[in-house]
Amino acid sequence: MRKFDREIDVVLSREQVRAVDGWAINKLGVPGVVLMENAGRSCAEYIITAYGAGVRVVIFCGLGNNGGDGYVVARHLVGAGCEVLVVICGHESKIKGDALINLEIIRKMGIDIRSLDVSSELVGRAVEEVAGGADVVVDGIFGTGLGGQLKPESVGLIEGINSLGKAIVAIDIPSGLDCDTGEPLGAAIRAAATITFVAGKPGFKNPETVKYTGEIYVASIGVEPASLKK
Repeated sequence: MRKFDREIDVVLSREQVRAVDGWAINKLGVPGVVLMENAGRSCAEYIITAYGAGVRVVIFCGLGNNGGDGYVVARHLVGAGCEVLVVICGHESKIKGDALINLEIIRKMGIDIRSLDVSSELVGRAVEEVAGGADVVVDGIFGTGLGGQLKPESVGLIEGINSLGKAIVAIDIPSGLDCDTGEPLGAAIRAAATITFVAGKPGFKNPETVKYTGEIYVASIGVEPASLKK
């Protein structure tokens, strides 16, 4: 893992990120669940190094692969002695694929998992109730594929997390931040650190995004095209 340099580092757009994933899975034959494992483990290692083993961590997980990364993070943090709560943001029935595999693993491990009704007008209060006692909050709600303005309930969720006043670590990109432009799509997580994968994102080149990303670190997913190597 290395720190991202806004001035000289290579970046990957939303479509290029998808192409790298497709190359790894379809050409190299690396299962998507392995890529998710490598990504989530890197995030967990950062948290343990930055905040110490044994901290109380609340992980907010969306319904896609960003949430799946969060489940991997949870497993590794528990293994390091952290107290972990996973909060699923939305209807669990919509989770599938590699994310579902990792959700089932942490469920069998007995990790504390709760669901959050993001459509509730009281979502901010619910966020405070589940995460008010955390030392660290992990943002695994939306990934780089997010496009278009957020729905009002998602804005409320993100604003509720920001209002906690906790150290936030974003998985790949702060939720609500556009990957390619670096503009918030109605609202965006204000992270202390972002652990992004393979390469930085075009939006990170905008110096204004630092108030959302915090420090950015680039982590490997296990395989990268030779063109990205420095």
